Amino acid sequence: MDVIELLPRLHLLRFPVGQAYLWRDGDESTLIDAGPPGAGGRIAGAVRELGRDPRSVRRVVLTHFHEDHVGGAAEFAALTGAEVLAHGLDAPFVRGEAPGPPPVFEDWELPIHAEAVKHLPQGDFPRPRRVTELADGDVLDVGGGARVVHVPGHTEGSIALHLPGHGVLFTGDTVAASPLDGTVMPGVFNLDRGRVLAACHRLAALGADVACFGHGDPVLGGAAEAIGRAAETAGAPD
Repeated sequence: MDVIELLPRLHLLRFPVGQAYLWRDGDESTLIDAGPPGAGGRIAGAVRELGRDPRSVRRVVLTHFHEDHVGGAAEFAALTGAEVLAHGLDAPFVRGEAPGPPPVFEDWELPIHAEAVKHLPQGDFPRPRRVTELADGDVLDVGGGARVVHVPGHTEGSIALHLPGHGVLFTGDTVAASPLDGTVMPGVFNLDRGRVLAACHRLAALGADVACFGHGDPVLGGAAEAIGRAAETAGAPD
């Protein structure tokens, strides 16, 4: 796992598949997504290496239920006492009460998914017993007021987290950046690509300067414009 400072308050935690983010407010922090199964202890270790007590991480906000984002949540919460939060539509899948619906793959996505699966632990993994359920428009005590933005399409309960006071947006997998050249693009492995494109337009309208994706390099300037262009390009007729 790589730990990369993006801003004085913000670190990227990069895994072989996917990534999480650590946001600091004074003496307490918030984890956005929790990496794949087995990542909880590594995240706690990274927090220590940054000179902080892992118990200062008060909450884990999950952008959706896929295992590369929720796999470390239960372990990290058990180590730190952090509250785990997710949208109400994805919360049952986060808790493991039922299997979540699989993506509707486009043909070109299949080899990408097959390669990603090779780098993820297989089988069951610990699930958080308690998940605080979120809804669109909820405001969390993060970054002076972080607004939950419901963006269904990747999953039914996908969310973004917008910190308007800092111009920062955590998009989850609704938006991504290409590993080849960093081009911003709508996310892949979706339930409904049309709704993902609509969600990208909604996120672009928020006007964020910094965008942190579930996959690919973050955009540290002009993020809203980049997301808007990506949505327009992806929605244009061939």
